[in-house]
Amino acid sequence: MAYLRQYSNHGLTWLIFRLLAFDVNSFWIQLIYFGTVSLFGYLALSVSKPRDHDHHPSELDLLFTSVSATTVSSMSTVEMEVLSNIQLIIMTILMLIGGEVFLSMLETQLRRFKLAKLNGTAHHMTTTFPNSGPSHFNDQIIELPTDSPPPPPQSENKNLESSIENQIKFVVVDNVLRYNSIKFLGYVVLFYLLAVHIFGYTLVYMYIILVPTAKQVLKTKAIKIPTFSIFTVVSTFTNCGFIPTNENMIVFKKNSGLLLILIPQILLGNTMYPIFIRLWIWSLWKITKRMEFNYMLRNYGEMGYTHLLSALHSYLLGVAALMFMLVQIILFCSMEWNLEAMDGLSAYQKFIASLFQVANSRHAGESVFDLSTISAAVLVLFVVMMYLPPYTHLCTKVDQKQKSSENTRQKLSIVDCISPLSYLTIFTILICITERPKLKKDPLNFNVLNIFFEVVSAYGNVGFSMGYSCKRQLHAESDCEDKWYGFSGKWTPQGKLVLILVMFFGRLKRFTLQGGKAWKLS
Repeated sequence: MAYLRQYSNHGLTWLIFRLLAFDVNSFWIQLIYFGTVSLFGYLALSVSKPRDHDHHPSELDLLFTSVSATTVSSMSTVEMEVLSNIQLIIMTILMLIGGEVFLSMLETQLRRFKLAKLNGTAHHMTTTFPNSGPSHFNDQIIELPTDSPPPPPQSENKNLESSIENQIKFVVVDNVLRYNSIKFLGYVVLFYLLAVHIFGYTLVYMYIILVPTAKQVLKTKAIKIPTFSIFTVVSTFTNCGFIPTNENMIVFKKNSGLLLILIPQILLGNTMYPIFIRLWIWSLWKITKRMEFNYMLRNYGEMGYTHLLSALHSYLLGVAALMFMLVQIILFCSMEWNLEAMDGLSAYQKFIASLFQVANSRHAGESVFDLSTISAAVLVLFVVMMYLPPYTHLCTKVDQKQKSSENTRQKLSIVDCISPLSYLTIFTILICITERPKLKKDPLNFNVLNIFFEVVSAYGNVGFSMGYSCKRQLHAESDCEDKWYGFSGKWTPQGKLVLILVMFFGRLKRFTLQGGKAWKLS
């Protein structure tokens, strides 16, 4: 009975795994994943004690923070310095397992399990056919009709059998090589993830230790250096945008060295990731001469890994990313060079801070300036950058070999009818409805532009926010107090719930990027 019970439990577990791995749409798998992780993150944050017991965040704000960290959105409704050290560590874990690179590694392992059964069959065929010989076919008894032509000569029969065996062996070897390549790809991504984080953590930690001004900031705020270092590196690499300080990176705008350390982390985890993962695989192939690495480079479409692109496609992505940064830095420096927030900075510090700010628009969300003080033209450009997918390039027809798979967009009926811009419009209208009393009472803070900016930032999983200022109130409130969190922190519970949906929608936007075709009438 114990054996039967164990077998039954094993069968049930395999059935659940089979449903998730083989039968469930990838959209629903990821939605369940992010929802489950967000729920457990909320429970962990809720049972953990905050640093300041007099300022305990509400349950909705803790849920909002958990969703924001899991979807790497960094939309904030609580001040970061309210959170305790253990809560910062919980958020670090949420950001790491919600990041695109980590999630792609899990998808690679899932794809590997899918091929395991096929690979087992292939191995059986490989070891059986070489020893079976022609008798495997000759043992078959075939009755021919009386009017059938005579059987082919023995030599032709042997040639036919040999041809069939060779074809089977070719398919078997190709499947085995593909399986091994996917297995190696999982190790490659894991090593890439570990190497970038370890190297980044070491650089940030050493910089804080060696630079007195940066060290003093953390000492004043009672933030532990190891916690700050790992939190910041994970947040920057995953393009989340959370920083343990209330002011985000504004307090470090003079620390150009720290900003220069973090800028590559932003690119390595997002817009430049396909370039560097391909370079890493190419380097491993040159060093080891393993055929699996060569197979990855030549059969990137067969790997089913959306981040592994052709050399041309990767080159175009790099050119586009650098071009977008160049356009932004030119506009930002030309219009904001004499910004009040730039006072006290040298020309070098101004340039590095500006470069850091524009690099975060796709899609990290860390800030060294108060965005509410930036000119409208730059803000509009930021909105465009936040809306663009990370792998936007300037060529319309690239990678014909890139095949759609489970982790690419899969058709949903509503997706083909509504475009992402339509969704953003709907969400903005809903929030304008939930916040309509404040739109009338406090129009300088609560206006459609600020709300739309917040919605696009949440959709792009960026985290940029215009913030809220008591100085902009038309009817000053005596109890109003400026807080270091995002504009959404002043919204009603209904508005925050809508923004939670926007963050989930933005994290899953790759399934909807081709939507809206039904609206094309030409």
